[in-house]
Amino acid sequence: MTKWLYLIGAIVLEVGGTLSLRLSVDSAGWFLGVGVGYVGAFACLTLLLRAGAPIGLTYGVWAASGVALTAVLAAVLFGDPLTWLMSLGILIVIGGVLLVEIGASASRRAAPHAADNTEAER
Repeated sequence: MTKWLYLIGAIVLEVGGTLSLRLSVDSAGWFLGVGVGYVGAFACLTLLLRAGAPIGLTYGVWAASGVALTAVLAAVLFGDPLTWLMSLGILIVIGGVLLVEIGASASRRAAPHAADNTEAER
């Protein structure tokens, strides 16, 4: 459960930092939000990795979620374009992250068998 909280925190803070970056174009006061968002996101990622989450999966989920949420929220909040092609790209990124997770899960399931085979060969 703690790992999920760290991951959600990292995603929310990174998206907040990125949206603050966009807001800082009009008001320099938003630079504080940029700093807090990015530093907080990396702090959460560090805690997540310390909790034992694999880096490849962690980074993939964080990056893909950040891209997707930022694109959608920028369209809603700032009127940035969100075309069908951009939406398709977001879906492809999400699909790629799911494939990484499926591959990691398969690898974790196979790992005990590989260790057993190595011990049997000795």
